[in-house]
Amino acid sequence: MIVLTFHQVIIANEIRMYFRGNKKNNKNVSLNESIGFDKDGNEITLLDILKTPTPDYALDIHNMESLNLLKKYFGILTPREQEIINKRYGLDTDKEITQKEIASEMGISRSYVSRIEKRALTKMLKEFIKNKKN
Repeated sequence: MIVLTFHQVIIANEIRMYFRGNKKNNKNVSLNESIGFDKDGNEITLLDILKTPTPDYALDIHNMESLNLLKKYFGILTPREQEIINKRYGLDTDKEITQKEIASEMGISRSYVSRIEKRALTKMLKEFIKNKKN
């Protein structure tokens, strides 16, 4: 049996009333949109009442979306550039490694890794800017 506090019932009712009154936009929901006020008169948003796995869940979602956007531009990179960017920023393993470690693994100099990394990031930035204009 689930027992709700008085405030939880009020919040749940506010959420239902908000969505009923906003049927034309029922498919568009913002986590930062106001859904009511607490007993002290402070604004309540969906993000305030959602129970999330981590405190920075919204940031995690943003980072995931940014990573997906970043991977969209990987197609313009050579396989070597992709490998270096993945290792350098821990995109596949969540473990970032240094240019020196990459150089050692790949049998090239650290300065060459640095040049490849810079060239790859520049290519991706140019592609991003080009797509932003279109």
